[in-house]
Amino acid sequence: MQLQLKGHIVLVTGALGTLGAATCEAIAAAGGMPIRSDLAGRGKTDISLDVTREADWSEAMVQIAQSHGRLDGLVNNAGVGTPGDVEQTTFAEWRRVMAVNADGVFLGCKYAMPLLAKATAPSIVNISSVSGIVGGANFAAYNASKGAVRLLTKSVALYGARKRPPVRCNSVHPAFIEGDMVDAIVRTRPDQNKARAKLQAQIPVGRLGQPREVADTVVWLLSEASSFTTGSEVLVDGGLIAG
Repeated sequence: MQLQLKGHIVLVTGALGTLGAATCEAIAAAGGMPIRSDLAGRGKTDISLDVTREADWSEAMVQIAQSHGRLDGLVNNAGVGTPGDVEQTTFAEWRRVMAVNADGVFLGCKYAMPLLAKATAPSIVNISSVSGIVGGANFAAYNASKGAVRLLTKSVALYGARKRPPVRCNSVHPAFIEGDMVDAIVRTRPDQNKARAKLQAQIPVGRLGQPREVADTVVWLLSEASSFTTGSEVLVDGGLIAG
């Protein structure tokens, strides 16, 4: 089965970020139709969507239903995260990270499910992180939020498996990927070159990941090539978790 998404309508959240943009490009290259969503005012999108707002999700589904009548795929990609240990992290920052990374994925799965159930081969892909599998002393809120995405994905997958056709749901777990999030991490360090080199040194294959490598994995999970895969966590980590 080839990695084709011909005619597939796929909603992507956080579409203006590094991974979101790469994912939309990969979906389009595979023959699909990405519906780009992001916060209002950030740039050109198809739908303005604050993933933490229930009303925004409800309205987005109304718009998609009116325009397309169904939804073949959902990529819950929107995410935030700043370093901070359990003492440094303020409660406000904790709540902000959890709202975007965990609440946003929950709301997406919840509100998209009725439209996805109208498709012939529906698939949800939730972008988690290696930080959703292993802990880090300096990522208290981020670890918690991405761990929540990992197990929520499994619950949604088991629920979706009861539908006919099944609504598949999987999570993707990147390590350090070139782009906006790595840039945000290194900007907080006095020596940015040293900080970037330190991140790279943690990856067994010896380099940071490329956005397209994550995007291609997402396309595989959206496509019929992965039709027997659901409830899985797919690593795109250059071997980081194996070490």
